[in-house]
Amino acid sequence: MRDARAVRIAAKARTTAELLADRDAVREAAVSDESGTPVADLVPLSPVTTPCRVVAQMVNYRSHARDSGFRGDIPTTFFRKASGSVSGPGDAIVRPPHVDFLDHEVEYEVELRLVMGASLPVGTVVEERDLPSYVTGLVVTDDVSARDVQLTKTQFYESKSCPTFTPTGPYLCLLEREDFAHLLDLRLQLNVNGEPRQDRTLADMIVRPARALTLPARFQTLDPGDLLLTGTPGGTALEAPPKAVEKLGALLPPAVKWAYFKTQARNPRYLHAGDVVTADFATPDGRIDLGVQRTAVTDAI
Repeated sequence: MRDARAVRIAAKARTTAELLADRDAVREAAVSDESGTPVADLVPLSPVTTPCRVVAQMVNYRSHARDSGFRGDIPTTFFRKASGSVSGPGDAIVRPPHVDFLDHEVEYEVELRLVMGASLPVGTVVEERDLPSYVTGLVVTDDVSARDVQLTKTQFYESKSCPTFTPTGPYLCLLEREDFAHLLDLRLQLNVNGEPRQDRTLADMIVRPARALTLPARFQTLDPGDLLLTGTPGGTALEAPPKAVEKLGALLPPAVKWAYFKTQARNPRYLHAGDVVTADFATPDGRIDLGVQRTAVTDAI
């Protein structure tokens, strides 16, 4: 994209991984004389093609840890999302029929995604200086969750893998080596119906990107075009239970432990059909800009 116009890249790539292998074609498009097409006339798709690996970190911002009731050291935890959950930056978020309390149990989590540009074999240790060798770009995502599924079944895969539960884009921002020094300046913001919900920079991260790549590399490979979601800051709708309830809940089965969650049906911060979620990621100087993602919430037909 150049200004408000999209310029075609002269590459034969059909996947994100193939495009990333042809950076020369991208650079040539950026300086070409082609006038391009107004972006306003186009319907953006996800800039990351599927299938791909979608790996995510849990509780990786200090503000989110406080909101979630964590105390002391927080173990770094990863989970997977089905790549079938990836959707375009303007596609509706659809709540599936099997999610109970439909209008209360879908939640937002704006996240930065690292887009792999090279294979990361099992056992790789990534230092900060190595990031440009493995990460080629960034993209904004919204990690949508069916909290009633997640909390009563104590698992993440189903609750986060429904179609449209990972809106992605609009921009795939390819980085030059000098851009990596500015990553911690990236500011993420999420609004629901114009109301600010999340607003933090990457400086709030507990585990920074290099370490975040090293940890999953202990047990799995990441390949070009794969995605690592780096966590979300505070401001999500889910509230930690009161301390007394938390202590009692530790003695109870999961479904009973989280029975208190039904009381959150009155929590207006959960997403309802008709809500509009707007998310963006950028540095203050605009050096890195991932664009604005705007998605509406709807019920499955």
